[in-house]
Amino acid sequence: MSAAEMIAIFSLLFGLFFSVVGVVGMIRFPDVYTRIHSSGKVGTLGIFGFLIASAALMPSSTFKVIALGLFILVSGPVASHAIAAAVHRTQRLDGDGLIHNDDMPASTDELPLEQQPQN
Repeated sequence: MSAAEMIAIFSLLFGLFFSVVGVVGMIRFPDVYTRIHSSGKVGTLGIFGFLIASAALMPSSTFKVIALGLFILVSGPVASHAIAAAVHRTQRLDGDGLIHNDDMPASTDELPLEQQPQN
């Protein structure tokens, strides 16, 4: 077994482990914010494991793997933040005991009349 195959096997196991942990976190965590954390952080690590394995097994695709990895590295946190902001604005929370920031209203409807945006 060559060194590239060993790296690929280790990377596949690494990616598989983090992907499974992410799925378990999505099932077990109680509210939307912790689920977003689970899917965002762990999913990115899982995908990077699979990308490293594919680059090790197919060296001709290394440039594409690097480009895809950079795209995932940039777009993953942006997507997670957009989902969390939408949940916060619409107050669609599915857990009890979440900490609310009373200084930041979830929507403009909660603002006092003089602070609401003018149409």
